[in-house]
Amino acid sequence: MFVILSLCDAPPAPPQSVRVERWLMTWAAAPDERDVTYTVQYSSFDSRVWTDVTACVRISSTECNVAATKAKDERGCVMLRVQAERRALRSDPVQACSQHGDSCSPEVRLSARPGSLTVHLTGDHSLAVENAAHAKHRVCWGKEGEPLKGKVSSVSIPGLEEGQRYCVEVQYTLYNKTIGVPSCNHCALIPESSKNTWIILTVVFVVIPLILTPIMAYIFMFHCQRVKRWLRITRYQIPEDVSAHTDTRRINDALTYRSCTFMMRSCDLI
Repeated sequence: MFVILSLCDAPPAPPQSVRVERWLMTWAAAPDERDVTYTVQYSSFDSRVWTDVTACVRISSTECNVAATKAKDERGCVMLRVQAERRALRSDPVQACSQHGDSCSPEVRLSARPGSLTVHLTGDHSLAVENAAHAKHRVCWGKEGEPLKGKVSSVSIPGLEEGQRYCVEVQYTLYNKTIGVPSCNHCALIPESSKNTWIILTVVFVVIPLILTPIMAYIFMFHCQRVKRWLRITRYQIPEDVSAHTDTRRINDALTYRSCTFMMRSCDLI
């Protein structure tokens, strides 16, 4: 029975929203996961080997102080990740990111224009000061919800679809190798160009009136009586003292003629 249960058991889902700010690493448990512990690991620039953080092995908490890992790398920059564990089964590890830049993680600002996205990066960070041109940025980008593409040292991304949201992740590189914690995804909406706006305005204010004008003119010129009946809200009532001494039919015919004549003149002016 124990063997059957072990074979049927599945590893826990990976943790979510893994962040590190000022050496405090936090994450969230996946929904509906119980009896799960977490292990945090670090990797230095030189070794590229993932090692357990001593104070963060199989802990039930969803946060851990990883300040001790700074001493594990001569530059003070390590990569961090965490994975969930339950009954000796481990989830896929999730790498931490930094929402706000620091000495080991880039600070990212975005500005979107029609068809392009500009990534604003600073070149005076500590890695650049100490390593000059050997320190660069790796920029990964893609549509929101899709896998990101990699592109080294890019600050402008052209050829993007207007009206779509794009996300960017940036990480420092040293001698073409990634170092430190990458930035968290920063997303921006690519605005539509003014050309599309002018097309819409032209259709609304020029094309539509050009189509409606002859139609309205035709209706008023050749269907005057019918339009008059539609637009009349209240029937004109002739005073009794006038109707007693005047032919009602002639008055109505005169009013109808003047009304149609006035409407035809208005249509001519349009």
